[in-house]
Amino acid sequence: MLAEVQYKVLTLCMIQDGNQVLLLNRPKHLGFPGYLAPGGKVDFPESIVDGAIREVKEETGLIVKEIIYKGLNEICEVNSGLRYMVFNYLVTSFEGELLENPPEGELVWIDKDHVSDLPMQDWFRKRIPLFFKPGVFEQSTIWDEKNNKELKKTDKHYFEGQIEGVSSLK
Repeated sequence: MLAEVQYKVLTLCMIQDGNQVLLLNRPKHLGFPGYLAPGGKVDFPESIVDGAIREVKEETGLIVKEIIYKGLNEICEVNSGLRYMVFNYLVTSFEGELLENPPEGELVWIDKDHVSDLPMQDWFRKRIPLFFKPGVFEQSTIWDEKNNKELKKTDKHYFEGQIEGVSSLK
C-alpha cells in the first residue's frame, strides 16, 4: 500500500441547447485531441460545482444558469497512488456569447444524435449517452500503468432507487 495518495479533481460539462450540444475541438498540443465537452481542474478550495461553472465560463464564455450533476468517473493508478476524480454535469440553461478565440479549441454546436460520429477520445465517446440518461452514474477503474492492465472496473447507474451495473476483477 502506498504511503501517500494524490488526488486530481476535475469536471466535465456537457452543455445542451435543444437537440444540440456544445463541444470543443481540442488541438493535439493541448492533450486529449478531438472533440470534448468543456471542463478541467477544480481549484482549491472552490466547490466542485463552482469549479465546473468556472471552467464553462473560462472555456466558452457562457454563464451557467442550470446545472445537473450526472455522475463520477474515477481512475486509481496503483503504482503512483494517483486518483483522478471527474465530476460530470449537464448544463441545461445558460446565457452569454461564445468566446471568439477560446483557449481550449474551436467551439462547435453539434446535433447530439451525431456527436459520436466525430473524432474524439474513446473514453469520452463511451460517456456521452450517460449525460442524457435519467439518474446518475458511477464508474471506477483501478489501473496498473506499469503493466498496462485494468485490475478492477465498477460501472453503476442509479435511478429512482434502483441500481444497475457491474463490478469486475480482471
